[in-house]
Parts: sequence; structure tokens; C-alpha cells
Amino acid sequence: MNSPILVTGGAGFVGSHLVARLLESGARVRCLVRRSSSLGRLPGGQVELAYGDLAAGDGIRQALDGVDTVFHVAGTTKALSSAEYYRGNLEATRKLLRACEERGAPLPRLIHVSSLAAAGPSPDARGLSEDAEPRPLSHYGKSKLAAECAVRDSALGSSAVIVRPPVVYGPGDTDVLEVFRSVSRGLMLRIGRGESLFSFIYASDLAEALLAAALCPGAAGETFFAASAEPVSWLQFGAQAAAAMNRRFRTIAAPAALAFAAAWGAEIVSKWRGTPGILSRDKVREARCRYWVCQTSRARERLSFTARTSLQDGIRNTLSWYRNAGWLTF
Repeated sequence: MNSPILVTGGAGFVGSHLVARLLESGARVRCLVRRSSSLGRLPGGQVELAYGDLAAGDGIRQALDGVDTVFHVAGTTKALSSAEYYRGNLEATRKLLRACEERGAPLPRLIHVSSLAAAGPSPDARGLSEDAEPRPLSHYGKSKLAAECAVRDSALGSSAVIVRPPVVYGPGDTDVLEVFRSVSRGLMLRIGRGESLFSFIYASDLAEALLAAALCPGAAGETFFAASAEPVSWLQFGAQAAAAMNRRFRTIAAPAALAFAAAWGAEIVSKWRGTPGILSRDKVREARCRYWVCQTSRARERLSFTARTSLQDGIRNTLSWYRNAGWLTF
């Protein structure tokens, strides 16, 4: 990897961990960022900045100059409307693909970061394989699946690699942070009475998986789940967090009807504020599913990737970062 590597979304949570791993490997890294982006997560002076906007199609061709590998991490995970998900995930991906195709040969190698949400929940604890028919539930998941299809149908499709992470947590994350905050206050909310299982991955492990996907010639044209080998329940996750914070907590089961009502109210507040929140009716639909579990054998066998960070170590490292950053006190 002597040519610059382009990372979209490098200033975000997952992207910043990937950028750190690429720099550690000695790569030249270029990040496509908006001029309005906060660059606090990027190491100053070590990364080339290319200013542009994927959704608007601005600055992409210039950012691709001399690049032979692209990590497409940017995406919309929270939105005020369904249209925003498709604009941030599908249309932005289409514009990136078009710019790559218009640049001409040689086409860059694309590592496209999707989501388990694009595949949907699993019917049981055995988890989904990459070959399972996708059944996304949310607009987020549907828009990510549509972006995957755009990648496969493009001129880059035969060489591109699609990576689907499940729940991603780690230093700098703002979504799972809300779970930690709740546990620190002694409570954990779940929808319905049944315990659910989910796959997860620590952010630096995901960065390792993305790098493995880029370096493996045999991964071309393939789709991979990237996750820790064993799923956990939210009760187990909360218990690990509580132990690390020396807290006791209890779980509260909320009826689905009440959760939907609360989500509807949260959506109204979010639209009034003009800022999307973490709670929505789509999120409730996903949370009602008992199994969000994926298999990891393909990544292990073909990419030689195994997530190394234990849940205990990952939670401890994440909580330490939150406390040092002033995001959480315990």
C-alpha cells in the first residue's frame, strides 16, 4: 500500500479507529471530509485531508487522485426521515462509485462498510451466514442493503469487499455510551420480557478486519461479517459494565406498545430540535427481535481474522476512555 489510501468517514467513530490502524501499518492515509466536519478524532499532521461531500458529489474525483484502495466507512446511522438514510447511505455510495468509474483504469479496490442491519435479524442463536437472504427491518438497514447492491452492480463489484459489522463499541462511540450511562445509574431497559442475544465487535478489532479484507486477494467480490465469535445478551453486557464501574443495576422490561409510544414522542422531539436521536420506532422494531447474531467462520477462514478483544477488556478500555474524556463519571 504505497499509494495513498482514501478513507471516507475517517473523522467518525469507526473511521478514526481505521485511520489509526492504517497509520500504524505505515500507510499514507487521505480522508475525505466536509469543511464543517469536526476533525478532533484525526491525528493532526499525519493525515492528508481532501475536502468534499459524498452526498453532494463534491470533491470526490480529486480525493481519488493516485488512490488504489478506498475504505468507504461514511454513512448515516441516525436520521430525521427515511429519505435522509437513503441519501446518506445509498446516494452517497452511488456518487463514490460513479467517481471511481469515471476516473477509469485502474479502478481502486473498494472496502465497503455495511452493517448486520442490512441482513436483518437471525431466526435463532446460530446466527446468519453471509449467504442468508437479507431481511432488513429498518430504513437504515434497507438503505445499507441498497448500497451493497449498488456496489455489487458497479464496475468495482468484482474486486470490492463488503464488510458487515454488528454492534460496534469502543472509545469515541456515542451510541452504546447511552447503555453505559443507564447502567451507571443502576438501570437497564429492555423491550419485552425475553432476553435477546446480539453479536458485537470492539472498534479496533473492526479496523483490523477491514485491513485484513483489503490485504486478502481472495476476498474480492465477497461479503463478510466481522464480529466477536460469541454473542452476548444485553444482561451479560450490562453486568460486565456494572462490574467495571462497581455498580449494581436492575433491568426493567418495557412493553412494546409503551416503547413504540416513547419512540414516537422522541421522533417528534428530534424533528423539533432538528437533530436525530438514538430512539426511534425503527430502533424499537429492531430491538424487539430476539437474535441479532451473525456467524464469523467465513472471516476466520478466508481473512484469517478473529476478533481478539474480550468483552471484559473492551468494556474496561471503553469506560476508561469515557471517564478520561469526561463523558461518563463513576
